Amino acid sequence: MRVLGFLAISLWLVVDPAQSQAGPLPRFRPALPATGPAGLINQIDREGLLKKGQKEVSVMFCCGITTSGGILWSRTYRATPGGAALKAELERCLEKARFSPAVYEHQPIQAVYFGTVVFGVVDNKPRLRIFGNQEISELLKENDFIGPQPIIGAGSKFTALHYPENISVVISGLGYLVLKIDDAGNLQDLQIMAEDPPLSGFGSVAAVDFHGAKFIPAFRDGDPVSSNITLPVFYEP
Repeated sequence: MRVLGFLAISLWLVVDPAQSQAGPLPRFRPALPATGPAGLINQIDREGLLKKGQKEVSVMFCCGITTSGGILWSRTYRATPGGAALKAELERCLEKARFSPAVYEHQPIQAVYFGTVVFGVVDNKPRLRIFGNQEISELLKENDFIGPQPIIGAGSKFTALHYPENISVVISGLGYLVLKIDDAGNLQDLQIMAEDPPLSGFGSVAAVDFHGAKFIPAFRDGDPVSSNITLPVFYEP
């Protein structure tokens, strides 16, 4: 079964902040990879991956985006089998890539971007896609959907992802949260769905980190919408 290599991009392609026209900022705008030379999609070495024999794979990632479009931190996770080369290349490029910053209530704001990078080979040529969400159902349907993004500031109680201090074994893991968020970015409901490894406590930690969070709302076809998502939150020592 093919992974997701032939899906269309389900995010907005935006110009670099420096290239955008001056004018009033919208009420909400999600953080998005820039499309200029410093944009993530242009940083990844497609031909190099092809030469390394990279097959069709996907890798999820998240990163903290500053109010000027820089990356504060980044994490990669949930690579499909055989995705080591793409994961390593993504990690290299995230160190220097640029984003269009998020906007909340007409002001630039720090936010966390959750995305998926998909690499495929079509007619012996590399094909790269970046999606602005981690919802498998949205990816498979090729929807124009950008997932909600937690913000730092503006009354949001989300401050960071905090690795648990009392964990008995130092490991990396995931807490899966089910989030209901309205079209103004308000968290309506939060439930722990699962954690990996089981009984690791990462689900509870994720619930604490996201309790009281505010978000850039999800966007569908260019407009803010309410959403119900399952978010994999990755923790590493």
